Amino acid sequence: ASCPTLCFLPAVFQLLAEGKWVKLEQTTYMDPAGNTRTWETVKRTTRRTNTEADGVGIIALLKRTLHKDCVVMVKQFRPPLGCNTLEFPAGLIDEGETAEAAALRELKEETGYKGEVVGVTPVTCLDPGLSNCTTQIVLVNINGDDMENIHPTQQLEFVDVILLPLDEFQSKIDDLLRKEKIIVDSKVYIFAMGMVQAFFKPRELPVLKQ
Repeated sequence: ASCPTLCFLPAVFQLLAEGKWVKLEQTTYMDPAGNTRTWETVKRTTRRTNTEADGVGIIALLKRTLHKDCVVMVKQFRPPLGCNTLEFPAGLIDEGETAEAAALRELKEETGYKGEVVGVTPVTCLDPGLSNCTTQIVLVNINGDDMENIHPTQQLEFVDVILLPLDEFQSKIDDLLRKEKIIVDSKVYIFAMGMVQAFFKPRELPVLKQ
């Protein structure tokens, strides 16, 4: 049975360290059995007052005449991992900005594409055992036949744009993993597995290769 959040309160937060973008806190709280516990938590210092989400992730589908529909991905070096990662375009929400507006801005900055929002998820957590960081996933369609999307111009220097066919999404990711030292964002790979299920085995659970 689940336990209501209130059974863990009251909690005391002690700041351990703080940088420009993140801070480390120690949380002291009482569990449902009445035991006092502590937890170390990473929090962003940049969350805006108008939103419960720190940022957005963007699932952008590029649609072009006589081409397969492709998911717009970004590859970039991530210092915490010490290697390149394959991710959905993403970014932080600015003050006064909606998730939808942030997604279109970040998509344009990172990939050069201009799109149209077709859906947005509720606020979701990213790594709840480590951090309180949250995100909203925004679904965007891109008309690749529009002139401004035929030769898109990025605004960021060190981000590579990769287009992966939607109906081969997981296999193309697996090909990339065999060729490069790269780590795939978990959201991306879960989405890829879901696409395989939707296209080929809608009534079966996926079985990963060992």
